[in-house]
Amino acid sequence: SREAMAVLALVNGPTLTATELKNDAGVTTRVATNIMKKRNGADALAGTADDDAFDTLLELDKVPYVGPAAFNALLTYAKAKGLFSDGGKVEVVFSPQPAGATHTAKIAGLIRNAQKNIDIAMYSYSDAEVGAALADAVRRGVKVRFLFETAGTDKSIDPTVRAGSKSGKLETAGVDVRYVNKILHHKFLLIDGPRDEEARAKTGILVTGSANWSFGGAQTYDENTLFITGSNRTNLAYQAEFNKLWEHSRDFVLAMPLPYETSMLRIDNARIPAEEGVEPLFTSPNYTPGGTDGATWKVDTTSTVMADQWVSAIARAQRSIHIASGHLRMRSVAEALIAKRAASPNVEIKVYLDQQEYISSSGHAAQVAKVEQCLANATTDAAKRECKANEFLFSRMVNDANIDVRIKSYAYRWDNSYAVQMHNKYMIIDGNELYSGSYNLSMNSEQGTFENCMHLSGAANAGVIAKFESNFAKLWDTGRGEGVLATVRNQIATAPSIPLVFTPVALTLKEFADLRTLIHDNCSVVDSAEYRTKASAHRFCPRS
Repeated sequence: SREAMAVLALVNGPTLTATELKNDAGVTTRVATNIMKKRNGADALAGTADDDAFDTLLELDKVPYVGPAAFNALLTYAKAKGLFSDGGKVEVVFSPQPAGATHTAKIAGLIRNAQKNIDIAMYSYSDAEVGAALADAVRRGVKVRFLFETAGTDKSIDPTVRAGSKSGKLETAGVDVRYVNKILHHKFLLIDGPRDEEARAKTGILVTGSANWSFGGAQTYDENTLFITGSNRTNLAYQAEFNKLWEHSRDFVLAMPLPYETSMLRIDNARIPAEEGVEPLFTSPNYTPGGTDGATWKVDTTSTVMADQWVSAIARAQRSIHIASGHLRMRSVAEALIAKRAASPNVEIKVYLDQQEYISSSGHAAQVAKVEQCLANATTDAAKRECKANEFLFSRMVNDANIDVRIKSYAYRWDNSYAVQMHNKYMIIDGNELYSGSYNLSMNSEQGTFENCMHLSGAANAGVIAKFESNFAKLWDTGRGEGVLATVRNQIATAPSIPLVFTPVALTLKEFADLRTLIHDNCSVVDSAEYRTKASAHRFCPRS
């Protein structure tokens, strides 16, 4: 519990003394002496090799004369020292939503209420309402920093028109824009967080999730966005992530560069307290900054810190694993699911993916053969890792392992111009653990991009996790209750113009393969070079 962690943080504090416990916490001399004797070890000195910190309340309870009265006194003092966190308020907005109810509308409202500072790390942004709110915030004196993936491209635009780019418009409004030399796939925002004052971690607002700040992310795709208020651990962890990237970033420059301001608060791991049911995760531990400019990130190709967390969660599942992900291209996660199915056949495993992840039986056989040939030619461990790390669609391998897989299906051939994407990236374990963020299940996300993922659990987060379970159930049955598949099949069989783009429906791999076969049988040109290379221009096909 949060109470337990506060008490443990107190008694394990490196500067705590028996005198302080007696005089300030109000425990008896015997209690204070016995606690410090156990914790400091035989030499009676803190911070030495024989220290024996308290790992649990049970250990503390075993100290002579420590009982309910001592626990209550210790908790009261821990709260007085600011060691107790009552946790953050967590809300979620699922996309798509109508205008006015979107995550971007809520974000714009929060920005308008910002008082001190705003830090943003964003992959894709185009929402005009958010842009207007940011410009207004600057006019009110709020300091705004923006790590923007698009700035890495906008910097190459001709200087005479650079101000008209997305990054240029932000800079012109007074928003300091920078970029990193790896892909920045984050989608998070800190409002009045601990940029310069640690106390603001207890009141700041974090926004993070799968959705970009765009019309598609708000009103078209399946997405989720978390709004977390007053989580000490979360705000400090995300501020530390932002600071790390900001301090090793590169400037997007217009004619008059904005001042480069770094955070006054230095945040190391010791400053980030434990908080029940909250664990922020990042891929940045896979990288080390360096280079002559200090802004070149080097990746450790042996490190997969985020995937390791997902794999561990899958292994400990007892009842259910529900995954809604735009991609499934991470070998370790796919193999963990297959191993779980073999070891625990009664655990319910459901995987819902975007149509991009569909691969035919022949296509799957070809990618397996490609990996096998690569491994046969590899002469080093690094080369073998590279063979297994290459983009590989695992939907069929997982499906063939007797795991329930459905894909959000909406076209004969995937194309970004009309894709109504399933863009979530979340996993629910046993109905009481949630992993959700920007992280796609792929090696590129692990070792080619900066990502984040929130791990929420416990009673304090039961409400929001239940909302994700409800969302998953809705996604899993997309279009099925409305008879979309039967309607589309009937159109293909009877209509003079065969639809190649249709109402979204959740289909098994077999159902989607059968649907594609039906389309192909009634439209002989659907696999021609013209239709393959210009998919956006061919949403219907003449009956052949």
